[in-house]
Amino acid sequence: MDREQLKTILPHREPMLLVDQAYLDEAGMAHGSYAVGGDEWFVQGHFPGNPVVPGVIQLEIMAQCCALLLSSEQSAGGIAYYAGIQNVRFRRKVRPGDVLQVQGELTKSKGSFYFVHAQAWVDNELCCQGDLIFAVEKER
Repeated sequence: MDREQLKTILPHREPMLLVDQAYLDEAGMAHGSYAVGGDEWFVQGHFPGNPVVPGVIQLEIMAQCCALLLSSEQSAGGIAYYAGIQNVRFRRKVRPGDVLQVQGELTKSKGSFYFVHAQAWVDNELCCQGDLIFAVEKER
C-alpha cells in the first residue's frame, strides 16, 4: 500500500503520516518503510547541526506500519490508539537520508487490546525494537 491507500486505514494525515509504503506478507507480518528526508518538523531542532530522528518518532513510524495488523478492526470503524510500549531499545541513530524499514508481528490479542512485537532497521542494522500495545476504540 502506498500513502494514499494507507489513508483508508490510518487516521493520520500530513505532517503526522509517517509511512511511505506498507504491506502484509503471506505469514501475516506487517512490513513498512519511511524515508527520512531531513526537512521533517521533528528533525529541525533535534539537533541543530546533528539531526537525529527522535526515538518517540521511530516508535510512531513503527506503530503506523504495524497498523495493517489491525486493519480489519479499523475498517469496521475503530481507531487504534497506543495503550503502552514495553521492552523498547534504541540501538542506532536514525538520520536524514536513512530509510527506516519496519517489521511487526501480532503476538496476542485480548478483547480490544492488541500486542505487537516490532523492529526497525536501516541498512540491515537494527535501530529500534519493542513491544507495542494498542487499544482499538470505535469512533464517536
